[in-house]
Amino acid sequence: MSIDQHSDKTFFTALVILGLILTGLLLWPFLNVLILSVALAVVLYPMYRWFNAHITWGTSWLSSLCTVIVFIIIVVGPLVAISFAVFHQSEQLYLSIAEKGTGGIIDTVNSSIDKYLPLGISSGIEDRIAELSSRFVSSLSAIFTSALSALVSFSLIILAVFYFLKDGQAWKGLLVRFSPLPDEKMRRIIDKLRMAIDGVVKGYLLIGLIQGLLMGIGLALFGVPGAALWGLFAAIASLVPTFGTSLIAIPAIAYLFLTGHTGAAIGLIVWAAVLVGTIDNLLSPVIVGKRIDIHPMLILFSVLGGLSLMGPVGILVGPLIITFLYTVITMYREEYLN
Repeated sequence: MSIDQHSDKTFFTALVILGLILTGLLLWPFLNVLILSVALAVVLYPMYRWFNAHITWGTSWLSSLCTVIVFIIIVVGPLVAISFAVFHQSEQLYLSIAEKGTGGIIDTVNSSIDKYLPLGISSGIEDRIAELSSRFVSSLSAIFTSALSALVSFSLIILAVFYFLKDGQAWKGLLVRFSPLPDEKMRRIIDKLRMAIDGVVKGYLLIGLIQGLLMGIGLALFGVPGAALWGLFAAIASLVPTFGTSLIAIPAIAYLFLTGHTGAAIGLIVWAAVLVGTIDNLLSPVIVGKRIDIHPMLILFSVLGGLSLMGPVGILVGPLIITFLYTVITMYREEYLN
């Protein structure tokens, strides 16, 4: 290579790096929107492909539009309704505590526990409930007061999902083509990340939401107050390996026993053990198939770490980072160490 050619290559490399930096700065404010859009497009792609093959006869824009509409009707609508129910119940709990104290329910549970504690020691449940409910409602209020921003972000996500479904395969080809890695290795990395998104969204988040919904229904059926709120907590608890939704079910069952509702407590035990507890094993082979090959405990900590760093979108980003590292290390071992 001549000196002029080397200078030209160095100059164009600098231009490419400068362009990437400037583009990254432009897109950085929309990073959360783009990540969620890519994740949703990956999860919804089988539906898009079915529409494209059976309904729209290969018209990609119409297939993408049908997929987005079905997603809004089936998923977004119920999630919005559940969110409002959770907010309403948590607000009622907070107002009840603020106006009347912890009330008869908490007092009954508190006195039942205090009977088994040494003299002079109190469980202090009412103080903890008041503090937690105050913090939780404050957080929810902050979320709902930014409704306009959330609506704009949601509109951008829907628009981005439409185009990712419509043109995603072409963009994937461009990414493989312009990557400095060999095409086969780049495709393998992309496929691993796609499997990670599928595994996290379907295997953890979707099944967690289903378990939380079933737990909320069971709590409502057997008379536990604030069923929607505790159902949300059950969905979050489902991410915890081994224990999962039992972190919510056991206190609810104990509450029913302590308040004298023995029949309802036994019914909730059966509901939680038979329906909620086994739904993961039943749905995983159907919805997910083969999950990502990472231990659930590592997934949990990656989710929590992602949440602390990036907010709600970190639920996806954390496991994706772990999966990306795992994939690169595996490929490095196969390529250079074997």
